[in-house]
Amino acid sequence: MSEVDVDTNELLTLIPKAEAKQSMKDFKSDQEVRWCPGCGDYAVLAAVQGFMPDLGLAKENIVFVSGIGCSSRFPYYMNTYGMHSIHGRAPAIATGLATSRRDLSVWVVTGDGDSLSIGGNHLIHALRRNVNLKILLFNNRIYGLTKGQYSPTSEIGKITKSTPLGSLDAPFNPVSLAIGAEASFVARTVDSDRKHLTSVLRAAADHPGTALVEIYQNCNIFNDGAFEVLKDKERAQEAVIRLEHGQPIRFGTDNAKGVVRDPATGDLEVVDVTPENESRILVHDTSVQSPTTAFALSRLANPDTLHHTPIGVFRNVRRPVYDTLMSEQLDTAVERQGKGDLATLLAGNDTWTVAG
Repeated sequence: MSEVDVDTNELLTLIPKAEAKQSMKDFKSDQEVRWCPGCGDYAVLAAVQGFMPDLGLAKENIVFVSGIGCSSRFPYYMNTYGMHSIHGRAPAIATGLATSRRDLSVWVVTGDGDSLSIGGNHLIHALRRNVNLKILLFNNRIYGLTKGQYSPTSEIGKITKSTPLGSLDAPFNPVSLAIGAEASFVARTVDSDRKHLTSVLRAAADHPGTALVEIYQNCNIFNDGAFEVLKDKERAQEAVIRLEHGQPIRFGTDNAKGVVRDPATGDLEVVDVTPENESRILVHDTSVQSPTTAFALSRLANPDTLHHTPIGVFRNVRRPVYDTLMSEQLDTAVERQGKGDLATLLAGNDTWTVAG
């Protein structure tokens, strides 16, 4: 991902800049990091702490809001403001914060259970409103904090403590869900790929509006190796499709495979590249307003084997930002009617007095 791919966020100019150059150390809190040894959360935390100085923002104007789950310890470990909030409600709380304090950079940290089960409704409405939030969705396809029950992203047939005969639920695809909710920025990355993870975080930070980043994250205690096919160098060559804006969607050994559109159905499919079909290979464009192709890309991966899993930015489009629209609406109301009066509002035409 190059700098020309980044959709610059003018809203960042509203946030105070750091007075001095910052380092990763400045974003580490004094709290002991307590996750299971080997947990993928450590890698994500290190990547975020290492990336934050690049923003050049005052850390006092950065806020991390989390819900409930292993990933939701995140605010404790960031030397910024933060809130460990209510199960599933982090997007709602962050929405209130972002819309009322446009001088803050607001980040949501959530998990597949927290955001897609009890929090599903809050997530989709934050996405459709396009609030200026950055949502990091840690997906380990299991409930880790409550000791290994199946989650909304667990594959069909998953054997867990709560599904001893195998899960019957069809899993959510978080990227598909986000694109379906008209999210203006949607990406996927992997916890162990520091370089890719950092590039996606940078693009998300630079995006005006809601940015959702799904992070495949390993739970080595209750779902170890869930994404191993995407991490093993040899198998990943055939399993991972790296999306790069403006580039043909090719992958595999010597880029021998590519993605084309079936002229009959309009669906996307993976083919062996030949001289005859090379001109049909799809060129990735994150800026297309229609979500159709981005959604089709999100459906390429086999949910059981994860074969042909795209990672990278799926969609990065401009839409009106909710915070800006609300601020403009409030300014217009003040210009037309003056500042409101709470007592007058409460005692307005729709009140009555009950006789004693």
